[in-house]
Order: sequence, then structure tokens, then C-alpha cells
Amino acid sequence: MHEIIGIIVDWVSQFGYMGIFIMMFLESTFFPFPSEVAMIPAGYLAFKGEMNLIVVIVVGVAGSLAGALFNYYLARQYGRSAVLRFGKYFFFGEEKLVKMEQFFLKHGSFSTLTSRLIPGVRQFISLPAGLSNMPMRAFLLYTTIGAGIWAIILALLGYFIGGNEAVLKEYLHQIVLVILGIIGIVTVLYVLKNKQKKL
Repeated sequence: MHEIIGIIVDWVSQFGYMGIFIMMFLESTFFPFPSEVAMIPAGYLAFKGEMNLIVVIVVGVAGSLAGALFNYYLARQYGRSAVLRFGKYFFFGEEKLVKMEQFFLKHGSFSTLTSRLIPGVRQFISLPAGLSNMPMRAFLLYTTIGAGIWAIILALLGYFIGGNEAVLKEYLHQIVLVILGIIGIVTVLYVLKNKQKKL
């Protein structure tokens, strides 16, 4: 595991900010690429002084947003059939799309923010957003905030504890639990706020 991490860190160091952008772009599309692989090593390199932490975060968010926009436009411009036709090359079929649509319908447009913090969901939530013609301004706002929160968390993890694999694993697990708790609280507050508006 240590050798794999070393290879990834070297790869990020070699390709720099463009490498971060490309990996985060892929992570936000159909490609099953974990954002942790890009942002945590980048944060570690910022700790070593080889990268700038702020630039790492900005580039990471920009890559995530670009990938999300790719999915959004694909769905909005070409529809459900195109999504399924393209997605089959990346093991994304109708079953997964239905689950994403149900998730989006249940939680509404705000899910484009909260889902950016949930592994396995954040990559695909842009698809039902595009299929439902979600307003671009709201999509950009929610996606940027959600992607920004996640990028900051991962980059800071790499910055502060990236050199200690054991500590990193322990804190990453705790961070995910905290994130899920925050998502739950924010979602409840959002739902209550909407109910008050309807009354």
C-alpha cells in the first residue's frame, strides 16, 4: 500500500495542477476514479512545499465542476437514451440511472450539493439534474459548494496527516462519518425551511 501511495504522489507531482484537474474531471463523470487519489496526495505535496494548497483546492473544484457539467450537458442536450448509450462503456446502466433519478426526485435540486459529499453518488447526480432541466445557476451554485467542501477536506487531510498512512486511514473514516452527519442535519434544515415557505 505504501508503494502504491508513493507512485500516486509521484504521478501527481509529475503532472502537477493539470493532472489534478484531469483526475477530478474524470471523477465527476462516468469514469470510476476516486477523488481521494488526486486531492490527498496533492495536499501532501502542498505540505512539502511542492504545490500551493489554495491552487490545489481551486484546481480540484474546477475539475469537479467541469466533469459535473459534462454529465449535466450530456443529459440535458441528448436525453436519457444518450446517457445510457454512453454510460454502458463505464458500467453505468439503467438500474443505476433509475436510482440516481429517485434520489434526485426525493431530495430535490439541493441534492446536487449534499451528494457531492457521498461516494458513489456524487459522480452521477448531475445526470438526473440535466434530465430534469434543473436551472443552470442553481446547478452551478450547489455543485461548486459541494465540490468545494469535499476538495477542501481531502486537501487538508493530505496537508496535515498525509505522511502518516495509519493516521490518514483513521481520520478519513471519521471524516466520512462526520460528513454524513452534516449532510443529514443540512438536509433536515433545508426540508423544514421549505415546509415553512409552503405554509
